[in-house]
Amino acid sequence: MNISQAARATGLSAKQIRDYEKAGLLPPAERAANGYRRYGSGDLARLNFIRHAREVGFSLPQTAELLALNDDSGRSSRAVKALTAAHIAELDAQIRRLNAMRATLQRWHDACRGDECPQCSILDGLLGQPESSGETEAAAD
Repeated sequence: MNISQAARATGLSAKQIRDYEKAGLLPPAERAANGYRRYGSGDLARLNFIRHAREVGFSLPQTAELLALNDDSGRSSRAVKALTAAHIAELDAQIRRLNAMRATLQRWHDACRGDECPQCSILDGLLGQPESSGETEAAAD
């Protein structure tokens, strides 16, 4: 099948497939007589593996490592589990950072009166000024 067909079959774009090939995650595709890339069932399985790894947030280097482990019949599941545990720890740290950002934005949002008054705790927060509360903004009137 050609790259367009492979893209449809895997839910990836043709550009992603070319990028994965360029990054070494996918071996260079065979070429048809017309020069078009040709993909077989093994390529589709590998592309689906890559897509699933990326969907759960593995980076390209992590995906390459997982592919290498998948290709190694002598692998131990311990190595796969360790890589996954490290990724889970990264995700947990990212979630903590996102929750902290959300809490800050929520405080600013809750403190902003959202009326015709020019005083805005959201803008103050972005400027690094001390947080004000709704009562403080009301007292500014």
